[in-house]
This record gives sequence, C-alpha cells and structure tokens, in this order.
Amino acid sequence: MELSALTIHQVQELLAKGETSSVEVTNAVFERMTAVEPQVAAYITENRDQALAQAANADAMRGRGEGGALCGIPLAIKDVICTKGLRTTAGSRILENFIPPYDATVMEKLQDQGAVCVGKVSMDEFAMGSGNENCAFGTPHNPWHLDHICGGSSGGSAAAVAADECMASLGSDTGGSIRQPASHCGMVGLKPTYGRVSRFGLLAFASSLDQIGPITKDVADAALMLNAIAGYDPRDSTSAQVATPDYTKALVAGLDGLTVGVPEEYFGAGLDPEVEGVIRHGIDQLKAAGAKVKEVSLPHTEYGVAAYYIIAPAEASSNLARYDGVRYGRRDMDANSLVDLYRRSRSQGFGDEVKRRILIGTYALSSGYYDAYYKKASQVRTLIVEDYKQAFSQCDVLVSPVTPTPAWRIGEKTSDPLSVYLSDLLTIPANLAGVPGMSVPCGFSGAGLPIGLQLQGSHFSEETLLRVAHNLELRLDIAGKKPAL
Repeated sequence: MELSALTIHQVQELLAKGETSSVEVTNAVFERMTAVEPQVAAYITENRDQALAQAANADAMRGRGEGGALCGIPLAIKDVICTKGLRTTAGSRILENFIPPYDATVMEKLQDQGAVCVGKVSMDEFAMGSGNENCAFGTPHNPWHLDHICGGSSGGSAAAVAADECMASLGSDTGGSIRQPASHCGMVGLKPTYGRVSRFGLLAFASSLDQIGPITKDVADAALMLNAIAGYDPRDSTSAQVATPDYTKALVAGLDGLTVGVPEEYFGAGLDPEVEGVIRHGIDQLKAAGAKVKEVSLPHTEYGVAAYYIIAPAEASSNLARYDGVRYGRRDMDANSLVDLYRRSRSQGFGDEVKRRILIGTYALSSGYYDAYYKKASQVRTLIVEDYKQAFSQCDVLVSPVTPTPAWRIGEKTSDPLSVYLSDLLTIPANLAGVPGMSVPCGFSGAGLPIGLQLQGSHFSEETLLRVAHNLELRLDIAGKKPAL
C-alpha cells in the first residue's frame, strides 16, 4: 500500500521502526496530490516548501527523542483556521489575500507535536453551507463519485482525507460541518463538546456554536488527533477547564453495560430508505457487541433547524461586521464615501449565501423583532438542551443517521437553499446543545455513496463515543475501503 494511503497510527509504526521518514511520507502525500487534486480540488492553498521543511524538522525531532504522536504526520487544515504566514481565506473573496500574523491554538498544539501542514483545504464561504458549493475558489468533488458533493462546510477536509491527500485533517462544525462531510466521504468525523477544543484563531461564524475537530481515516486516528488538540486555553473565554484524558484508552472491544438510545424523531418522514437500512444494520452491530438498545425521544428536534437559522445568522451578522474594507480584507478602491466603501467592499467580497445569512441575522436582531425571533429561538434552544438531558438519563449514547440522504449531485440544489438547510436537520441539535457528535462509516448506498452513522453523547463524553465508534468499526470492517480515483 502507498504511504499516502496509510493511517496515522500505521505511519507511526513505520517511523518508529525507522522504515520510513517524515520527508518520505510528506513527499508521498504531495505525489498523491499531484495525481488526484485536478479531479478532487480539495485544496485552496498548497504548502509544499514549508511542509517539507517541517517534515525534515520532524525527522530531526524524532532523532532527538522529541515530538508527539503526530510528529511528521502530514495534515490538512480547513481554511478557516489561522496559520501564521500561510494564506487563510475562509473560502471568501473578502479574505482572498489575508495572511494571519499568528497561529490558532490548535495549530500551536500540532506544531508542538511536530505535525506537518501540507495545505489549507476548501470550505463553504465562512463555513456557511452543507455541500461546499459556496466556496469562492471552486467546489471540491466527492472522491467516491466526482459529480457529487463532498458535504460542507468542511468538504475539502473530508475530501482530502478520503482521497489520501493527507493523513488527517482539521475541520470546524457549527451545525454539522464535520459530521456531514465525513459521512458523505466515508471518513470518521468528530465534533467535540463545545469548549473542549480552543476556538482561538478560528475565524468566527457563530461563536456559540462553532467547534474545531478532526476528520480521519479511522477511529484510532480520531482519538490521536483529539489528544493533540483538546484542552483548556485561557485565550478562549469559552474554553472549558475540564481534564483531558488519553482518548486512545477508550478504544476497547465490547459494549457490555452500555445503553444505546435510538431517537424516534431521527427516523421520520424524509429519511432515505437506504440510509435507514444502513443505520439499522449499524445498530444491530452495536447490539451484537453487547450494548442494550432503547428507543428514546427528543421531542423538540423538529424545531432545531428553525432555531439554528435564527441564532447562527444573528451571530454571523455580528461577527462578519468587522469585514468592512477598512482594517483588513478586500477593499474597493473606487468608493467615494465611507458608507460607499462599506457597501461596495462587502458586496464584492461576500458571496450570495453569506449575504443571505447576514441579512437574515441582521433582521432577526433589529429593533422590534429581537423578542419575536432571536429570543424565541434561544428559548427553543433551551428546550433542546433539556431534551438531551432527559435522553441521557436513560442511555449513554444516541445513535442515528448523520444526514437524511446520501450526497447529492453538484448543482442539484443550488437554486433551493431551503432543502440544503434541511439536510442539517439531524446534526444541528448537537451544536445547539453543545454536546459532542461523531460520524462513523457504516455502509454504502446502492450507487456506492458512503453513509455515516451518527453518535451523540452527553457533555465531555468523547471517550464513550470513541468506544462505541471503535466497536462499530471492528464489526463492519469497512474502514480501509478506498474510492477508485
């Protein structure tokens, strides 16, 4: 098997034995990128020269007995995470030439480990989208079926991992943006508990919802990545001062004593029969591994999309106000007044979906409408939090589909944004409640498109999710399947 096709832990073993080097592994990844990137289009910015220098440094670190578990491992970074000296666009023309003067906390943590950044990957503009069709620099393609979406907003992150253009990647998840592309591309995607991973250096979309997490080739790699990036950060006021365990120790066989909850609301109208069949099979595998299965209810699930599309745009309206053509970002040089500068710079710099959400959010926060919209959505959010508390008093983990359907064709829903919003129906509640969620490969549709199974747990229960995911992976034995690029 080619070096680029290996998992993190497989490469670790080769590096430890001296059978390869970080430079060789990184070169293998770049050779793979040269071969398949014209088809997949996962990257916005490649980082070849700097990555090879980082790989050489990782080899030197290892020779001195330094570095962490990710030392010398080539990783891709979603282009919404600040990387010092390396262009960070958020998939938007307004930040087309932005080069951050500092690293995000997660980047500092990866560098401390000796990881290699091979580039910044595609995303929906400012993480607003579910198909990665809103990127100002082009739409990435699903490696399993190149005419289909790879999911969003972390589509480039999932596509790059699925196509073996990196060993793993970092994405961000505001309403399903790690789990959904991971499901569509047949990868493992983990959205940690809100506050588990620092958001410092993450270009904000909706600050009460955003969370950084990994997309990987298997569950063991997800545990290794979470080990590297989790932990308290005083630079992030929402970072939780909660002890961080070694997540790899959760990867044990057997689910005896664990209760799996199946939310009845996640299996209703609109769920593709193929998706339901794959997920029901996955639930059977968990039961065979020793878990008890219990039906539970999350009665306010149906209001999640409506609440989210008030709260998230409202926060986006506030967060994106800084992109005004004055301090940084795109500036229209022909403006003849300050107001004209704001109008022209933002009109030219933002795409249609971002403009749509800014307008929705500004309206929801405007005088006379705040109580009717934002306040009401916040109250619904509280009800959803209570739903989760009630459910987790009866079970340890919730199991459901990630999305109602497999990936759709590129361009199929471009003129119907509402149907795209509804594709997030099953992932949004976890963000509203701040609980961890995970997508694990579970099977394929008749057309050969991947289908992921979603796990959700109570706050800071990532160990439980990883344990369940590991057992599902062991029983399904599909983690090593590759798209035929």
